[in-house]
Amino acid sequence: MRYIDLPQYGEADVMRVAEMDAPQPGDGEVLIRVGAAGVNRPDIVQRQGLYPPPPGASPILGLEVAGEVAALGDGVERWRVGDMVCALTNGGGYAEYVAVPASQCLPVPDGLSMAEAAALPETLFTVWSNVFDRAQLRAGEVLLVHGGSSGIGTTAIQLASNLGARVFATAGSDEKCTACEALGAERAINYRKQDFVDVIAEATDGHGADVILDMVGGDYVERNIRVAAKDGRIVNIAFLQGAKVQVNMLPVMVKRLTLTGSTLRPQPPEVKAAIARALEETVWPLIEAGKLRPQIAATFSIEDVPAAHRLMESSNHIGKIVLTL
Repeated sequence: MRYIDLPQYGEADVMRVAEMDAPQPGDGEVLIRVGAAGVNRPDIVQRQGLYPPPPGASPILGLEVAGEVAALGDGVERWRVGDMVCALTNGGGYAEYVAVPASQCLPVPDGLSMAEAAALPETLFTVWSNVFDRAQLRAGEVLLVHGGSSGIGTTAIQLASNLGARVFATAGSDEKCTACEALGAERAINYRKQDFVDVIAEATDGHGADVILDMVGGDYVERNIRVAAKDGRIVNIAFLQGAKVQVNMLPVMVKRLTLTGSTLRPQPPEVKAAIARALEETVWPLIEAGKLRPQIAATFSIEDVPAAHRLMESSNHIGKIVLTL
């Protein structure tokens, strides 16, 4: 099979197309012939040498794919050869074939292309596990999504608004803010022009945000604490502006805030399987009803993966970046 080799850590141009034997599915795994693979921020960080794969995971980049089941490992009952699936991988998605735990596969929703289906797993698993499992967002509550125009952001906006939350978002341009509002955000705030703390305090009559999904970090940490509602939950999933900050814990105590976060990839298979079941039960009907759809910013052939990574690093995109094979 062809795959993207990472012979050394570095800039996007270190990646290259190479060939190796296709993997074989182990017990409880399916082998997927990949039609498309999502590009995600963790891929960038792994390429830079800052996010090593967990023990036993494929060192090949790529955390989500869509394609056709090509072979079954022992013990797989639900899937059959020829089924069209999308899947959260444990690595290995930038390749023509990848072996994935069967429990991390979901059927390709009716009406979606391979590129759209490949854009679902990483973002939906991340949003569901952090916003709904960890932060317990409920209908009627206020959700603030930082990085609203990213793949994670566009997914969180659509999902939370469909499930009855009031959604606010931050983004870095008027165009991105318009896109966020078109997807269901009540208000999108251009952080280059306005302070989201002031805007949300005014828009919620001083209530603030019940749940905050933050991938920025840095000085946003202190500002999140300021804008959080009483009993608010602040979830960090990345730190683009830095992970080390000084925090005044007094408002955390006074407001009874929860500061939490998570990474998805190192979590055990049973946790990922539970998330997959919840998504199929709650989110797949929304997708098939046309109420939630992945926003595709751009697609690239696998040979153009350096260009895909450069676009991701530029942040000049709205939605997901996808590789096609």
